Amino acid sequence: MTPPTISKAAAFCCGLFAFALAAPALAAAPTPALLAHQVPLALDGPGTAWILTSTALVLMMTLPGLALFYGGMVRKKNLIATIAHSTAAMAIVTVLWFVAGYTLSFGTIDGPANGFIGGVQALFLNGVGVKTAHALTPGLPEFLWIGYQLTFAIITPALIAGAFAERIKFSASVLFFTLWHLIVYAPICHQVWGGGWMGELGVLDFAGGAVVHVNAGVAGLVCAIVLGPRHGWGRDNMAPHNLAFTAIGTGLLFVGWMGFNGGSAAGANEIAAVAVFNTLLAPAAAAVGWIAVEWTLKKKPTLLGLLTGVVAGLVAITPATGFVDPKGAFLIGLISGPIAYVGAVWLKHRLKYDDSLDAFGVHGVAGIAGALLTGVFANAAVNPLVEGATVWKQAIGLGGAMVWSAVGTFVVLMICKYTVGLRVQTEAEIEGLDFSQHGEALH
Repeated sequence: MTPPTISKAAAFCCGLFAFALAAPALAAAPTPALLAHQVPLALDGPGTAWILTSTALVLMMTLPGLALFYGGMVRKKNLIATIAHSTAAMAIVTVLWFVAGYTLSFGTIDGPANGFIGGVQALFLNGVGVKTAHALTPGLPEFLWIGYQLTFAIITPALIAGAFAERIKFSASVLFFTLWHLIVYAPICHQVWGGGWMGELGVLDFAGGAVVHVNAGVAGLVCAIVLGPRHGWGRDNMAPHNLAFTAIGTGLLFVGWMGFNGGSAAGANEIAAVAVFNTLLAPAAAAVGWIAVEWTLKKKPTLLGLLTGVVAGLVAITPATGFVDPKGAFLIGLISGPIAYVGAVWLKHRLKYDDSLDAFGVHGVAGIAGALLTGVFANAAVNPLVEGATVWKQAIGLGGAMVWSAVGTFVVLMICKYTVGLRVQTEAEIEGLDFSQHGEALH
């Protein structure tokens, strides 16, 4: 017997009837609830394009910028090991940022604990979608905000590596980067930018004066003191082996810093424009200030001095760049150059700590100077967010960041010391970390 057939018209009517029955259920399907830190995305196309570009620029600051900048300043036998620190920081922090770093930095938690650390709702980026945005940047896709802030998290521990270069075990640096990101970086980032107590107090940090540079500088100082000086420090020749690498690294850092500071405006706007110009001006003024002191005291201007002055100016303008006019940026740069010279050349020899590549002398000292001077030169005509800013508030914020960084770094170092150990053996240090730690060498 032939089975009955259904006409096309009847089939269409049945399908339409089934859809009508299902439509209310489909309409009633709940949209995913937003997390406490989220808002619906209201896409800012030009701003998104600029932050996409800035993300690439800031990543370039670490690899290859900082890797070459630091790599040129160590002895040849430690070049590979020094570049490995920047590479390891990138890999470790990227994974941690995906797992927990982002939510601890920019998430929200109920109660007073939110003043110090973010929530855990977005672990593994749960709840983040293509249509969500962080409340701080409603015009940017949240994935872009996550990626942009990741590049800041990457470079911060890589900066610290300049303080313990040429003597730390690679295993210790890996464990240090891991613990330090979770215990030190993420809480300080949240306290300043993620809705914590420093931000609520009105502490100004446009692009990372406290979060990145002072934080890394203080941590570097603690590392230098705990690890002790390199074998032969003060006796052996420890001059940079390749200043051409350092010069190339400085250039890459300088270009990348346009995204570091300009991108912190979170859009393609007038604040980004003034931030970029200030980022051009301040390091030039700082290089002039540094070299004037060096030329006067040592009778010869050095390339290393010029390059270090440029970096000091970039560091000092970072907290202020979107809050001051060019006159303020010029003065911040001109003042910070000589101050960083004192920190990098005079202070460490006076206090006898071996900050190998001047992580504290440049990033810590110039960062502190820039953060305090932000309170002096902040201009409401440039950015109305500076209303109510004072040097005293800046000092309170700096004090909080420095204490958290120092204590947290010491705890992390003690964990490393009593698990994997901190320093290589003297014989391995003399041989060079390239071969003793990595089994590689330059030819």
